[in-house]
Amino acid sequence: MGSAEFGSVKFSRVFFMNIARQGLSFLVVGCVLVLVDWAVFVVLSALGLPTAWSNIAGRVAGALVGFAANGGITFKQSGAPKYGVRRFGRFVVLWVALTLVSTLLVSALADQLSLRVAWVAKPVIEAILAVVSFFICRHWVYV
Repeated sequence: MGSAEFGSVKFSRVFFMNIARQGLSFLVVGCVLVLVDWAVFVVLSALGLPTAWSNIAGRVAGALVGFAANGGITFKQSGAPKYGVRRFGRFVVLWVALTLVSTLLVSALADQLSLRVAWVAKPVIEAILAVVSFFICRHWVYV
């Protein structure tokens, strides 16, 4: 029972434990990032900054912490953090794509329903995007 096979691909217990550790770490780091992102978004939009700019500012605040925390904690390998220009470039590409999706959704909610609905919905939107982000980070950004 040390491994499982799916077709011709064999997965070891270590593989599954690594995914579980990374997933839990990504979740903890992500919760902190969502709080930072959401707080900046709410404060700036409550002060009158347009929804789109408030969302982008919140995501920048979260991204600054996220790249360092995930590279240094979540996806480190053999105790060595995973940083570097290539990884940061990939992170920026992913961040821009996810920020575009997040900003379009949050702005649409604020315009069509209300700013308060956008405030409540933002953490849900970010949680869904975090699942996508985990797999892209694991298999592309921090490789």
